Amino acid sequence: MPKTITIRLDDETYDLIRSAAKGQMRSIANFVEYATISYLTEESYVTDQEMQQIVSDTELVQTLKKARTDVKAKRYTVAQ
Repeated sequence: MPKTITIRLDDETYDLIRSAAKGQMRSIANFVEYATISYLTEESYVTDQEMQQIVSDTELVQTLKKARTDVKAKRYTVAQ
């Protein structure tokens, strides 16, 4: 069942989305749905092969574990 969401965009972002949707002859809602699905399926996930390379890099895994521990203990600074 379709869901309705509300988002707040600045004028520049809205115009960019509207222009891209028009260029693909889509409604804004359809373009946002299409762009979101494209991003989630193509950009934000790694393949099984990529994940195997990540988890087999012991130095990287140790660094990530330490970073996670540091964040939980609030031992970090945010660069500005």
